[in-house]
Amino acid sequence: MQIIEGRKIRDFILSDLQRKVQALPYAPVFCDVLVGSDPASVQYVHMKERVAESLGIKTVSGVFAATISTEELITEIKRIAQIEHMAGLIVQLPLPPHIDTQAVLDAVPENIDVDAVGKKSTEAFYTGIPNFIFPVASAVLTILDSLNLDLSNKKIVVVGQGMLVGKPVTHALQSRGFTVTAVDSDTQNAEAIFREADILITGVGKGNFITGDMIKEGVVVIDAGTSESNGGVVGDVDRASVEPKASALSPVPGGVGPVTVAMLMQNIVIGAERNSIQ
Repeated sequence: MQIIEGRKIRDFILSDLQRKVQALPYAPVFCDVLVGSDPASVQYVHMKERVAESLGIKTVSGVFAATISTEELITEIKRIAQIEHMAGLIVQLPLPPHIDTQAVLDAVPENIDVDAVGKKSTEAFYTGIPNFIFPVASAVLTILDSLNLDLSNKKIVVVGQGMLVGKPVTHALQSRGFTVTAVDSDTQNAEAIFREADILITGVGKGNFITGDMIKEGVVVIDAGTSESNGGVVGDVDRASVEPKASALSPVPGGVGPVTVAMLMQNIVIGAERNSIQ
């Protein structure tokens, strides 16, 4: 059974991105807007900033009090977007409940919306040629590519159809011509579908939701779901019971997460390269 080492895949991608940043005529700028002081969000923002800076990407602070209004936050986002050489601007989710999250995400200009979560960016992803691909979707495709599998005759099942993981992953796979079965909370006989999967991709956000008795021997499991448990992070997959039956497994932590950060950095570099030739 192969444990998919997301950190190794990430490091390979980042090494290539570092060379691309060095070749740019300027240092691109990145901002991850943080509202409030949730410890997990603070840690995640700082991690992304460290990775960006290791590549030669400059970061600017976008930290605001949890009491900020939707209108004030949109004004700040528009200001940050105008910073010279800004190549990537994202908003750390979740936002406080009083803020109109979609309105804030829509305020990020398309050409620097490297999370691809604004309305225009999302529509372009699903209907046309997007500026950027959702980082999680890119990460899942990259991990599958690393396994060198022939997916043409494989039964691919994506569990969960959320806007950040399941839905974009399903679309990205379908865009490659693969047949994908999408499972959500309304799907009947979901466990029977799980057991037929050759490739099982999860993005539910329910700790240890997928257990060994739900899968068949030899399945490839890509765990893209995260949730908190006892002060730590766990995936959708119960690793102890799934490992003996799976042929490959991306664990949480250390699987999809690190590759997703690398894909975010790749989007920033893509944006910077586009801006440098305009």
